[in-house]
Amino acid sequence: MSTTEMPTESSPAPTPTEPKSNAAKKYVAELIGTFVLVFMGVGSAVFAAQYIYVFGVAFAFGLSLLVMVYAIGNISGCHINPAVTLSMLVVDKISVKDAVMYIIFQCLGGVLGAGAVFGIAQGKPGFLTNGNFLGANGYGVASPDGYSLEACFAAEVLLTFLFLLVIHGSLSDKVPKGFAGIPIGLSLVMIHLVSIPITNTSVNPARSLGPALFVQGQWLSQLWLFWVAPIIGAVLAGLLWKALKT
Repeated sequence: MSTTEMPTESSPAPTPTEPKSNAAKKYVAELIGTFVLVFMGVGSAVFAAQYIYVFGVAFAFGLSLLVMVYAIGNISGCHINPAVTLSMLVVDKISVKDAVMYIIFQCLGGVLGAGAVFGIAQGKPGFLTNGNFLGANGYGVASPDGYSLEACFAAEVLLTFLFLLVIHGSLSDKVPKGFAGIPIGLSLVMIHLVSIPITNTSVNPARSLGPALFVQGQWLSQLWLFWVAPIIGAVLAGLLWKALKT
């Protein structure tokens, strides 16, 4: 979740091969990080929800993000979420080119993560008879507790907005370095504790994309909300943070 360092007048300019090499590493890191988040988070809901309940699933998502911040944060900044990337673009911490590539690789990681869960889960008889067998996000009758489109949209905008404020604040120059992963990961836990009954929790379009592609049906047709709402929340958070910082 850090910005790429730009060369200064006192530092040598990078060689022509360095930017491509560094860019490839960042994109692969984003793919791996998103894969881990989706595999561990969605996997906890699919394989272990009956044992760990909502609390355990919430912590699986939050802890996955926390550990990946320290695993790949020094490589790509550990966005592993298109909403985070777009919010970083708003505050000028990432280039347009990198933002586009980050989102592509995050989506690929999300699909691969969901695919891995899907492949393993088919080893259990009757798995495919469960309508929402990958914890896909939904509203209305596809919402875990039947929340309306309007309620789900509002929840996803608000929670993504708050999530990004935590991220921007945790990465502030005035905050002690090296601890950002803790509040960021714990904030994702809190978000899941609130919103799993509402939408199964997205706040991350790449997390929503993977399961929806495999579950299909109404969950795929409702995928638009889990792109639009998190992006709105993330952009609003970026604009507010930019205004507060200037």
